Amino acid sequence: MDAIESAEVLENIDIEVIQKHLDTFIDLAITFSTKMLVAVLVLWVTTWIVKRIVKLVDMGMTARKVEVTLHKFLLSIINIALRTISIIIFASMIGIETASLIALLGAAGLAIGLALQGSLANFAGGIIILFFRPFKAGDVIEAQGFEGTIHEIQIFNTIMITYDNRKVFIPNGLLSNGCLVNDFTQKVRRVDMKFGVSYSDSIPKVKEVIKSVLEADERVLTKPAPDIWLAEHGDNSVNFFVRPWAKSDDYWPVYFGIHEEMKLAFDREGISIPFPQRDVHMIPMNNEA
Repeated sequence: MDAIESAEVLENIDIEVIQKHLDTFIDLAITFSTKMLVAVLVLWVTTWIVKRIVKLVDMGMTARKVEVTLHKFLLSIINIALRTISIIIFASMIGIETASLIALLGAAGLAIGLALQGSLANFAGGIIILFFRPFKAGDVIEAQGFEGTIHEIQIFNTIMITYDNRKVFIPNGLLSNGCLVNDFTQKVRRVDMKFGVSYSDSIPKVKEVIKSVLEADERVLTKPAPDIWLAEHGDNSVNFFVRPWAKSDDYWPVYFGIHEEMKLAFDREGISIPFPQRDVHMIPMNNEA
């Protein structure tokens, strides 16, 4: 009888323990389900907000005509950053410890930054170039010992096509921190040239010939008026500085065309273009017997 009563007591205890655990499980399930439902709702709302923000930023940059490369890059960065924040909020709401995760991401970011210092410098340089636009695709620039047309501006490098059709990849870090010359940002440019004539030639006649050559070229602008200066008394010639103005697109055609026409005009008018000469005097030596 005692054994039967003991078995009944144990059975009642087991049922009570199971019921207790079952109630606890149900409470946890209800609590977690509620948290999960709210977290999913918040994630859906934040995802919708992120899409709206990205769309508004896209419209704003399109209206401001932001460089295409920078436009796409900023959109992707904003999209990733906002989605990361929404995921962290979601994880925090369902009970996942996010402080250690954030610390881990920060440490990883620091390690990656130290390992990629040069690349990050080029990355930052690309952002500066794309944002402030000291030059754009199609411009002709002089930088880092190269001169040519900008073919493409990437995040890490700028691609230049030189005049002899070579493709040069210049790191953006160097371009953003160094000096560069943008040759064709202005609508007109001054074309600097120098012509030397003989000391025996008439100065007024030379000026008239130079002036006639400039006036005959339709690409040379009348305003601003070209400058014609006798600038140097050289070792072998009298040098004139000739500085006409032309549209930026006509710079090289004017430069090379005027040089050719000037030589032809000097030949027609009998004006000589001297070249370096040396007179050698032979002094005979008396042979002593």
